[in-house]
This record gives sequence, structure tokens and C-alpha cells, in this order.
Amino acid sequence: MRSFALALILLAALAGSALPAAQPSRTETRKAAAPALPDAELEKAIRARFAKSKIAANNFQVKVVNGTATLTGRTEIIQHKGTATRMARAAGARAVDNRIEISETARRRAGEKFARTRPQVKRVPAAAP
Repeated sequence: MRSFALALILLAALAGSALPAAQPSRTETRKAAAPALPDAELEKAIRARFAKSKIAANNFQVKVVNGTATLTGRTEIIQHKGTATRMARAAGARAVDNRIEISETARRRAGEKFARTRPQVKRVPAAAP
């Protein structure tokens, strides 16, 4: 009887050690996979991305504080503002404060283009009863 109890205890101990370890949650995995860069390195990485792209001609300024990138400058092309935000996030910024100003000329051109390409809706008169 005693040997049977010892066998059960040994079997339980072996079974307990054979259980797989708990898997980390998705957020824990992401945190481990993407370590935060120090502000100076993050700023350097964002500037390097800007320098390699078409938005380099805009000479946007970048300042990073506590993982938040603040972008300033002026552009003649509306799309460059969004591109700068996406590039800063891709470099590792936790948040982006985009203060890039779009020139009045660029705004006017975009408005004209929107007016030309906006589909016209034809109204059909209601059928007579």
C-alpha cells in the first residue's frame, strides 16, 4: 500500500513537471519584441528615414521626448505631412505630434482637384402616383 502511494506521488510530480509553461500574452510578446529606443536614438532613426525619402527636401524638424516625436516644418505637398507621421511611427515613436504646416497653395490645389474629381450625383425625379 505504501509503495502504491509513493508511486502515485512520483507520478503526480512527473506529470506536473511535464506540463508546458504558460505562453505569454500578445501584449507581452509585443513589448518584448519591440524594445523602446532612447529618445536620442529614436530622433536619429526618424531623421535617417526622412533623409532617405522624398520628404527630405522639406527639412522637417524632429524632437523626441519620452518616446513622443514632435514634427515641425512646412510643406508644399499635402501627402508629405501624413508620410512624415507614418515614418516616425515606423521608426519606433510611441506617439507623434505632427505640427507640420501645409502651405496655402497646396491647400488650394488640393481643393481644386477634389472639386474636379468629386462624382456628380444625378437626381431622378420621383415617380408620379
